[in-house]
Amino acid sequence: MLNRNNLKVWLKSVSLVGALWVANSALAESPEEKGLRIATERKAADKGWGDSIATTKMILRNAHGEESVREMRLKALEVNGDGDKGLTIFDRPRDVAGTAFLNHSHINEPDDQWLYLPALKRVKRIASRNKSGPFMGSEFSYEDLASFEVAKYTYKYLRDEVVNGEKCWVLESIPTDRYSGYTKQIVWIDQSHYRPQKVEFYDRKRSLLKTLTMSDYKLYLDKYWRAHTLSMVNHQTGKSTDLLTTETQFRVGLEERDFEQNALRRAR
Repeated sequence: MLNRNNLKVWLKSVSLVGALWVANSALAESPEEKGLRIATERKAADKGWGDSIATTKMILRNAHGEESVREMRLKALEVNGDGDKGLTIFDRPRDVAGTAFLNHSHINEPDDQWLYLPALKRVKRIASRNKSGPFMGSEFSYEDLASFEVAKYTYKYLRDEVVNGEKCWVLESIPTDRYSGYTKQIVWIDQSHYRPQKVEFYDRKRSLLKTLTMSDYKLYLDKYWRAHTLSMVNHQTGKSTDLLTTETQFRVGLEERDFEQNALRRAR
């Protein structure tokens, strides 16, 4: 029968064994396994939000610093068992008003994407091999607008590093899609909330092409973080694009039919 002193010794030994087991498990984990685990945990941390709508400004900046501004709305729908769906509607200025972009992300197959051009009154399908092209003249590509899905990449943990005042895991992510415009991405994910803080994109020549930084995070529904400022800089052209979100609402009642192809033509 254990007395009080023996019980304390026993509890300490159990705690020590547990700590050693955790440490040994971490040491046994390969960089690829650790990278995949972090990416999986990142996705899991953002599940259950349902649907959302955001009001956003797109600021396009050329190499001389001259700016043009567009206003748009971004609707999103979480899909169980597949990638998320998104609908972007441009409201201003007049020359792009009514333009709408529909994205159906997928986990294990190429994404489906369509663009509605009101001047032509037709819907254009974005082919898989063209998804590396610029979205509406911005520094974001069509590929960048798809939802994050774990199976779209292979992973490797590189190191820990502080970015934006946050201690981050740094992962190398290599796209599995042969038509991707990138050979790899380097992603900084904060260790406090699994939020991406920075992404470097490398082109097909393996040169640094763009850097995306995410900031001004706000918490919704006590669980879901959204960056209200996304800044994409193209290092090869000197151009940049900022996406500034002014308002986001969750669980507004969006449904599958709001993300069908014919929703592009009636987008308002």
